[in-house]
Amino acid sequence: MTSGATPLSERQLERQRYRRRRTRTRAAIAAVSTVVVLGIVIAVVISSPGWDRVHATFFDWDDAKGSFPDVAKSFWLNIRLFLVVEVFVLVLGLVVAIIRVIPSPALAPIKLVAVLYTDIFRGTPTLLIVLLVGFGVPALELSGLPTSLFWLGVIALTLSYGAYVAEVIRAGILSVHPSQWASGRAIGLSYGKTLRHVILPQALRRVAPPLLNDFVSLQKDTALLSTIGLVESLRAAQVISGRDFVFTPYVVAACFFIVATIPLARLTDYLTVRSMRREGGF
Repeated sequence: MTSGATPLSERQLERQRYRRRRTRTRAAIAAVSTVVVLGIVIAVVISSPGWDRVHATFFDWDDAKGSFPDVAKSFWLNIRLFLVVEVFVLVLGLVVAIIRVIPSPALAPIKLVAVLYTDIFRGTPTLLIVLLVGFGVPALELSGLPTSLFWLGVIALTLSYGAYVAEVIRAGILSVHPSQWASGRAIGLSYGKTLRHVILPQALRRVAPPLLNDFVSLQKDTALLSTIGLVESLRAAQVISGRDFVFTPYVVAACFFIVATIPLARLTDYLTVRSMRREGGF
């Protein structure tokens, strides 16, 4: 205890000890109940009729070991796609959102383009955009257009997710109280500096959880690029499954996606709870 700290009373110490005991008790009850329920579920599943066929079809250990190297090698392509697309999506979404909130009559044509972009690409299935870009762009045979399947996939996912992210960021900007705009202008900041230094930091902090949810979906949707021939983890699993007539490789690919998305999902939960506590004053 530091010299400047006020010593706790006996009642306060007892209250702290009670809270610690209650926390330990709750944790123990949760752990025991979880183990019991999971044990019952596993026992019921394993003893149910048809489990042997399910096990041999989807959870064969030898098939999993055989497909693991190829699926793991291909999953690295999914990771690279996700990281590249995420950057482009953030930039595109931020630009479109800012264009839509700037109250300038001179930007009316550009604002119309931004509105049409978000409406069209939010209303079009991502798979359809992937097919249109992946097969349609090379069919144009125009000089200067990309032909790499990787970059065609990046363009397709960026166009699709950029529209969703733009609306999320725009909603965050509009959620900032008008007094914040007035405060920035009152201290002599221009409209652009107020937006940059006052509004955007608050808006992006507020929409961080939904943005992370979009990126969780983006991580999974990189598998859609298998439809245009890109050999990522799903395509690798599909090749092995078609060659050996087994389905376990699909489960292996699914496990890679699950492991990759769980950290983002937990981070989203943490940021959501923290945001609720901040707004509630806890």
